[in-house]
Amino acid sequence: MINTIVFDLGGVLIDWNPEYLYRKLFTDEAAMKDFLTNITTPDWNEEQDAGRSLEEGTTWLVAQHPQHEANIRAFYGRWEEMLGGPIGGTVKLFKQLKDSGRYKIYALTNWSAETFGIALQRYNFLSWFDGIVVSGTEKMRKPDAAFYQLLLSRYQVQPAQALFIDDNLRNVTAAQNAGMQAVQFTGADYLKTELQRLHIL
Repeated sequence: MINTIVFDLGGVLIDWNPEYLYRKLFTDEAAMKDFLTNITTPDWNEEQDAGRSLEEGTTWLVAQHPQHEANIRAFYGRWEEMLGGPIGGTVKLFKQLKDSGRYKIYALTNWSAETFGIALQRYNFLSWFDGIVVSGTEKMRKPDAAFYQLLLSRYQVQPAQALFIDDNLRNVTAAQNAGMQAVQFTGADYLKTELQRLHIL
């Protein structure tokens, strides 16, 4: 029986997209896509999520691509402009789960420790969690098995009694490997259907 729900944040509860910023900085869509794919790559950003300082990550990348210095520095210098609003349908489901009183609810997020405070100030529903484990603080990240085990041990969660929700299939697979049930988030409607199928809602 499920008694614990574990949410990812970005892409599940919070709309975060670098394109929100870079559409202001590029006039050419293809050039913007190329920059985000090949310069400020997801792998590079995840190093900051895993604990590398924003300054160190930025300095390193500027050294690799000095011709893109201004746009690279904007990534964290104007990072807040990448944040959209809450993903309303998922927040509504979160509130239903919270109000039921039947579940412990945690977040396991890949997020820089230096920027997470901005999210805490902006999204009041983050205070609803029974605990949040932030990769940048712990200096490990999804899909590393140790990051999942940290949450399970810290909050004394039995993996077989936990449901993990993430938009990234890689992270969903890692949660399943840790013994949790898991759902890949593709939208609030699909998530609601899955929660009903599992008799959680």
